[in-house]
Amino acid sequence: MPKEKKNTVIAQNKKAYHDYFVDETFEAGLSLSGTEVKSIRAGRVNLKDSYVSCKTGEAILIGMHISPYDFGNIFNHEPLRSRRLLLHRREINKLIGLTQQEGYTLIPLKLYLKGQYVKLELGLCRGKKNYDKRASMAERDAKRNMDRALKEQNMR
Repeated sequence: MPKEKKNTVIAQNKKAYHDYFVDETFEAGLSLSGTEVKSIRAGRVNLKDSYVSCKTGEAILIGMHISPYDFGNIFNHEPLRSRRLLLHRREINKLIGLTQQEGYTLIPLKLYLKGQYVKLELGLCRGKKNYDKRASMAERDAKRNMDRALKEQNMR
């Protein structure tokens, strides 16, 4: 019986959920060097302000910061270099078609380990307006207040 692979979340892009509506998610692998993998396993990665560009038939991750590996040598990686995403050709073609629609972009949502592999969860996102952000914050606060009231009522 094969062992079930655990997903260990390394980094999340919480700002993406605040700034965008996530319509669809995709899983992609990353083309990394050895010291990048070691830094990711140490949790020294930042997804904020990163995005995915789909041009010339390949998906490129731009703006993800992976800190240099502390115990690396002269062959250490560049922290902000562009990284290729590993997707099937039909997935890339689908993403190119979807991102050409007005208002859609690809944003990395989560970086995690799936077994021994580093995987990236991509979100097909539409930007939120300021009133949408205020509405989602008000909704979250109302839910928190209801949960708090129910908890107090159950304690009595």
